[in-house]
Amino acid sequence: MEQARLFIAIALSLLVFIIYNFFFAEKKIDQPPKQVQQKEQQTDKKPAILPAVLKDGTIVAEKSPLSRKISALPVKPSRTVTVKTPLYKVKISEKGAVFKSYVLNNYRKTMDADSPLLEMISPDIPDGTIHLGFSENSLSGLDDAVFSADLDEDSVDIYKKSKAISFIWTSPQGVVVEKKYLFSPENYMIDLSVTIKNFSSETLKDSLILSLVLPAKIEKSRYGFAGPSALINDKLKQIKTKKIKDKNLYTGKVKWVAVQSRYFMSAIIPDEPVDAGMHLYIDNNILKNQYVQPESVIDSGVKHVFKYKLFFGPKSMKVLKGLDYDLVKAVNFGMFDIIAKPCVWIMNFIYDHFIPNYGVAIILLTLFTKVILWPLGNKSYKSMAEMKKIQPLMAEIKAKHKDDKKKMNEEVMGLYKTYKVNPMGGCLPMVAQIPIFFALYRMLYEAIELRHAPFFWWINDLSAPDRLFRFDVSIPFMQPPYGIPVLTIIMGASMFIQQKMSPPMGDATQAKMMMLMPLVFTVMFINFSSGLVLYWLVNNIISMAQQYYIQKKQA
Repeated sequence: MEQARLFIAIALSLLVFIIYNFFFAEKKIDQPPKQVQQKEQQTDKKPAILPAVLKDGTIVAEKSPLSRKISALPVKPSRTVTVKTPLYKVKISEKGAVFKSYVLNNYRKTMDADSPLLEMISPDIPDGTIHLGFSENSLSGLDDAVFSADLDEDSVDIYKKSKAISFIWTSPQGVVVEKKYLFSPENYMIDLSVTIKNFSSETLKDSLILSLVLPAKIEKSRYGFAGPSALINDKLKQIKTKKIKDKNLYTGKVKWVAVQSRYFMSAIIPDEPVDAGMHLYIDNNILKNQYVQPESVIDSGVKHVFKYKLFFGPKSMKVLKGLDYDLVKAVNFGMFDIIAKPCVWIMNFIYDHFIPNYGVAIILLTLFTKVILWPLGNKSYKSMAEMKKIQPLMAEIKAKHKDDKKKMNEEVMGLYKTYKVNPMGGCLPMVAQIPIFFALYRMLYEAIELRHAPFFWWINDLSAPDRLFRFDVSIPFMQPPYGIPVLTIIMGASMFIQQKMSPPMGDATQAKMMMLMPLVFTVMFINFSSGLVLYWLVNNIISMAQQYYIQKKQA
């Protein structure tokens, strides 16, 4: 039967995928180069205290009363600067000059009309993100530094042209640190320059670190990826949280480091890819993804500028391609990525140029894939029709030689040869379609275009399960919200009809088990996104029409 063969093929493909990951997943732990090597344990050695510098440039000796007075001055209170652009609103705290809040104007947290706009920085991160530091902690006081913004007001609107905001802090030793952000009203990219001016009498020799922060308990993505990632040596690294304890340092030519969720990402992009490192660690339920610069030597009286770009926004292929820097490689659909990405492009093309409804775009995309696979489908259904013709003869042979399995098999094989029937003819074409199925499966689950995208009637979010008449009563196998999965039930019914159209199996027990397959698939799909269920339903309907046509033609 077609569904039996398809189910077997899917199971085999999953088995291959599991075996591949088990035997060929990267397990080697590279030794980091010296310039980005991180200390796994903190030592008790205190950093050297360099001379302090007054505003007029006078250098004060370490042990002088004035130096002690400067280091004992109380920390000034910090304020929060709010930057508003057409695409986002970001709040920057003077303490650390870090992002405390980053709200996207074009995305909401949920589908509810009164839902707040989407906040990219979790409230579980009290200290914010985009932290600055040194791997050897050679600049004392930086962890608790309160910068001064070059703004008189606490809020600034950036709607017409780009604007830079500087945050400056001077260490007790006389090292000036400046974080300058350049905001653009046109896109999600933010320029960041970090300037270190060494007005102390000592050489500063260390590796600068810039950190992205997220909760260690990341909301799991069932079939996609969520967590820290990087593009190193032009290869995408996606690190599962549970793997960090096995390996937490990745080195090479780093193009960017990032943290990802199902639909959004934050990234640090160095101005030029250099041999650097991505260092990961978890502390107090906070996960840090650090971009570690190669070691720099900043002599006394010398300044050094480190340039980066920051991206906080949607994992949209259209958006990321427009920004370049190979950020689009963060959108990865797994083994069949090479098939899934063209499918995203086709779906967006249909939406942008023909019908602005992603549900209709999914239907047309399904039709497009079925046209491509039409010859394979014809071959499969022809084989199934031929098998159906000889079912009565096979039944006679099995009844005649029911006590002699060897003779029965010989007679059946002779029957296949006489009528030129290939028993695997209906299965092999189906196996060839498996890559497209998995590619569409991943694409429809992770494509941000489907997030909160309406179709019609009760289906107002193609990325969520379909639910009609929502209620509070718990239903077995169903994840909240609870309701009637109408589209999924219709899909299960289509599978049942397709099952009835296929040749019956010779063994009665197996035939009964196969008739349960539509029910099994319905339960499996009950929590899948309605966009994926819509694809499977349309695929079933087209397959039934093709099968009916071939059976009539072969009759």
